[in-house]
Amino acid sequence: MSDQMIGYSSYLITLLTMVAIYGVMGLGLNLNWGVTGLFNVGIAGFFAIGAYTAAILTTEETGKHIGGFDMPFWVGAIAAMITSAILAWFVGKICIRLRSDYLAIATIGIAEILRLILKNEMWATNGARGISNIPKPFESLGGLAGPLAFLALVVGILIVVYVLLEKGQHSPWGRIMRAIRDNELAARASGKNVERLRLEAFIIGSSIMGLGGALSAHYFKFIGLEATEPLLTTFLIWVMMIVGGSGNNRGVLLGALIIWSLWSMSEMVIQAFSLTGEFAVRVPYMRMFIIGLVLNIVLQKYGQGILPERHPGGKDAQPKR
Repeated sequence: MSDQMIGYSSYLITLLTMVAIYGVMGLGLNLNWGVTGLFNVGIAGFFAIGAYTAAILTTEETGKHIGGFDMPFWVGAIAAMITSAILAWFVGKICIRLRSDYLAIATIGIAEILRLILKNEMWATNGARGISNIPKPFESLGGLAGPLAFLALVVGILIVVYVLLEKGQHSPWGRIMRAIRDNELAARASGKNVERLRLEAFIIGSSIMGLGGALSAHYFKFIGLEATEPLLTTFLIWVMMIVGGSGNNRGVLLGALIIWSLWSMSEMVIQAFSLTGEFAVRVPYMRMFIIGLVLNIVLQKYGQGILPERHPGGKDAQPKR
């Protein structure tokens, strides 16, 4: 295989790996908002707690941060989900009764508080320098075998999460969640414990976001404050869900593929045209412009997203918000 083909293959593997990681987090957000109507804008916080938990548990002793436990990947991934779920329980107990817009303000505020804690607690997280040398599964394999094996691992996790959520959403539990989303008063009148059910969905969705953080940390072998920026987590994942189709898990995965492909293409443009100086500085802003433009175009043509949620009877769903 020529060097050019190896380069293209490596880029495709990287692209699909990131799409799968964002797909995992998008499925968690879809359970929160698309299915249950919970306006969670604190994705960056759950992503961060999951990533740092996995990093602390799986790295070797360095003296720069707590950890040195050198545990296997799967231990860190499960622990990331548990710590994110615990954080979501505390946040949910305080905020879950709030109206959707107030819940959004509360979750984004808590996420930023958590980011500041991670930044300033040097003894725990190495502060702004972050945690490096996080072990990556299959990295000992040579050539493209290691990245391909890791891609298969992430895709396998994505499939498991997708299947479990699909089963849950098509079960009586999922139908109750959609009933709460569409008409909370009617759900209460039928005797459903709305607060408890919403808390369940919030915890499950947030734990999945924490799993996405763990996968990202292992993939990049590093976690720092830049990786937990709301732009790269909260904003992009919301756009992926809206573009693909809120309430439809397949739509979320399609949105992840479309948006991350567009987001990553700017790097190829820089390399292809050798942009430097002022033009290279403007590329990140062009990224935002392109994503915003795509979002507006899609919403003009597909008000419910490219693959909207469908009722069991087959008609497009138009849930109340």
